[in-house]
Amino acid sequence: MDHNPDKRENILKDRIRYAPLRDKITDPATAARHIVDGTNVFISGFTAGYPKMIPMELARRAELGENFKINLYAGASTGELVDGLLSKTDIINWRRPYMSDRTMREKINQGKVSFKDDHLSRLSALVRSGDWGKVDVAVIEAVAITEKGHLVPTMSVGNTPTYVKYADKIIIEMSESEPRGLEGIHDIFIPEDPPYRMPIPLYRTADRIGKPFIEMNPDKVVAILKSGEKDTCAVFQPPGEIPLRIGELILDFVRHEMKKDRLPKTLPWQAGVGDVSNALLSRFMDDDFFESVDLYSEVIQDSVLDLIDMGKIRAASASAMTLSEKARERFFKEIYRYKEKIILRPVEISNSPEVIRRLGVIAINTALEVDIYGHVNSTHVMGSQLMNGIGGSGDFERNGALSFMVTPSMAKNGAISAIVPMVSHVDHSEHSVDVIVTEQGLVDTRNLTPRQVAEAIIKKCAHPDYRDLLWDYYSRALHKVGGHEPHLLGEAFSFHQRFMETGDMKM
Repeated sequence: MDHNPDKRENILKDRIRYAPLRDKITDPATAARHIVDGTNVFISGFTAGYPKMIPMELARRAELGENFKINLYAGASTGELVDGLLSKTDIINWRRPYMSDRTMREKINQGKVSFKDDHLSRLSALVRSGDWGKVDVAVIEAVAITEKGHLVPTMSVGNTPTYVKYADKIIIEMSESEPRGLEGIHDIFIPEDPPYRMPIPLYRTADRIGKPFIEMNPDKVVAILKSGEKDTCAVFQPPGEIPLRIGELILDFVRHEMKKDRLPKTLPWQAGVGDVSNALLSRFMDDDFFESVDLYSEVIQDSVLDLIDMGKIRAASASAMTLSEKARERFFKEIYRYKEKIILRPVEISNSPEVIRRLGVIAINTALEVDIYGHVNSTHVMGSQLMNGIGGSGDFERNGALSFMVTPSMAKNGAISAIVPMVSHVDHSEHSVDVIVTEQGLVDTRNLTPRQVAEAIIKKCAHPDYRDLLWDYYSRALHKVGGHEPHLLGEAFSFHQRFMETGDMKM
């Protein structure tokens, strides 16, 4: 960090171009006084772009013995300096809508933190309607404040535009770890609410329909902090054999559908965060059939930069960028070039069912388990223990032109089958998911009856170690009970019960 006062003053003027707000610069302790017991705190952040200084100050107060609780609302998951730190110091009462922190997960499953899972596309409208209560304080990470007092966010947009609009007080963490070159990458558009909602005028992935900043009333700003803290960077390993196989199966299937003219070649793609997503995108690099691709998704990862460098991306739209440290440095170094392809939007636009249907997105998301009829559990281990949350998977699976749900066929070194007689928790019904994929194979369920789906999933998607057990269950259900979707209710969760009792789903 540069300690030259004149240079730092010039940088400050460059970042806070609305001069009256420079008087709001203060220290974390002073800023955090606006947050007390019972405060509803709404923060920026959607895997990236979350505040760091205020959470650290709140944790410090708790460690010094102050007894208080806050209700924390974000855009999606945050980093160790938010969810991790605040859950360890036990100051969270409510947390919505999505998280991925281990300690926070434990507190939620223990009942020590209240948590409600939500479809991400609905959150901003719920805040505007008042369903989440008052927006007491919004804590927002920004890269600049414009000449008219508007806000330029950092590496994510999420629900920040709505939080800023409805907040009673705004605290801004001015990031010094992100370049001003981020200005211009954002496209901020807030739709009308019913009953006067007009169509969202987005017809192609590359369309820009809003403004490059978040409109803000500067009179609501009570404090500005200078922050040098960075986001917790993702760690992406080279894709393993199983994710690469799943990616290969998906591309083979889509290529076949496009060659048969059942899918236009220009449809945009969405892929959730994780190994399968990176594996799928890496497959595009070596596939000459997919010469130019649009991405309409929630999050942009490292592999998207590779595809841009190869000339394979027409446009990449998302609500956030989650990059490794190496990719982050690369992105910032040539941000002027990547900005030509990348657009960051509010999550109610990136995940809008209306837009997803209009564009015809090919959606790919990850399951914890899938049952023989195609119902999907994405969120709860053994039906009870929350993992992370549904996120935006429902927005895309239900509304995509073609939707895939993917999972390795086994977990826990083979002790758990991802294909089960009946899922222990339902996030996506058979009506929302078109294609089920494991490394064993792929089943297109769209033109199959439930019985045909069951037979195909057992045969093609289940691991060989579990096929006989699944065939036995299905065959006995078919002959003893029958019906449209035959089930032995006394045995439907026998795989899960066996694992809970013995540590292995196999007999």
